[in-house]
Amino acid sequence: MKSRRLTGTRRRVTIIGAAATSVVAGVALLPNWSAGAAVVDDPTVDAKTKATFQRLADAVFTDRTNALLDAGTGDHGKQLTNGFSGDVTLSSGTARAEDAALSALEQRKEKLAKAGEKYSKAGTTVTLNATRVTGRTAKAAVTETTTLTYAGARGGAPRTTGFQAHHELTFRADRQGDWQLTGIRDTDQGGLAVNTLSKPATVRATTADDTTPSAPRAATTRNPAPAPKTATTYDYKAMAAYAEKHWNAYNKDYPDFNGHGAGGDCTNFVSQALKAGGWKHAPGYVYDYTKWFGNADIQSHSFIGVNEWSWFAQNSKRTKPLANVYQLEVGDVLQVDFDRDGSKDHTMIVSFKSGGEPYLTYHSNNTLRRSVSSIVATYPTAYYYAYRT
Repeated sequence: MKSRRLTGTRRRVTIIGAAATSVVAGVALLPNWSAGAAVVDDPTVDAKTKATFQRLADAVFTDRTNALLDAGTGDHGKQLTNGFSGDVTLSSGTARAEDAALSALEQRKEKLAKAGEKYSKAGTTVTLNATRVTGRTAKAAVTETTTLTYAGARGGAPRTTGFQAHHELTFRADRQGDWQLTGIRDTDQGGLAVNTLSKPATVRATTADDTTPSAPRAATTRNPAPAPKTATTYDYKAMAAYAEKHWNAYNKDYPDFNGHGAGGDCTNFVSQALKAGGWKHAPGYVYDYTKWFGNADIQSHSFIGVNEWSWFAQNSKRTKPLANVYQLEVGDVLQVDFDRDGSKDHTMIVSFKSGGEPYLTYHSNNTLRRSVSSIVATYPTAYYYAYRT
């Protein structure tokens, strides 16, 4: 996602899917907590406790997803987290924070409904990837995989949208060895899952030289004048097929930048899809934004950097701006400047369109077929840039 002008060492990160087997972390006796305490040794996390960690994480994120449902299943009286007691529970502070999160998500549900976006049902599963214990603190890395069903989908419109998100949960043990969930942190770079309240990651404003055209902003009003694609230079179906194949199953022929401190994987992913549809390499120096290339070993900044991609796309004439985000067609690209500082923060590709609604697929968070209406309703003050490819 971020600009790559000062990128550091790039390492491949393995993305663990919903069906991945939980990693069993080794457990050892640790130093005494304090003299005279009810429990002398620091607690250990056995398989049963790890399973309870996972079930509580599943309950947390299922509650959040349910808060978005049109059928009323997000009512606070039905919170799954309320069913936990004994050895593993929510701390009082986390319980209050989750109540506030659910209230905020219910408000988001109302905003989405006004934009024509409603969900009738959902399924959320959480995989425990690893557990790390230090003294009386346990850190659990989990992967959340959620599918939402669009309410009232008709004709050729998508029936579902889905996303994958990664989180770190912090548990702390009391003197009796009982664990409480005290913290929840999103670990994806993007923060763009529909059920998250984390602010999306932004890129520090960067500038090119005077030869770089400034991409015009796109309007977000509904029902603009049609702008159908007339060129057949590229294979747009191949772009869409690639995006929908690899939205949560990363292509190992390319590096993965998701979760790296230097930025996310969104532009890298979109460049791969464009390449699958016929965009050709423009070889040269990696830092020259008038060049564009990427493979397993080396990538130009324009291949993986959100602003550099925009500069290349405009200078090369491979794209042209669209006046409105609803004019996007399959294979077109949408970028967002969340904090309106002049530097674009996120890149997405249209993989489906139905009834005048473009549906976006992207990395960071890994997301399949999220409607443009959902993005605009969730981030109404952002600046949007639409590119015809």
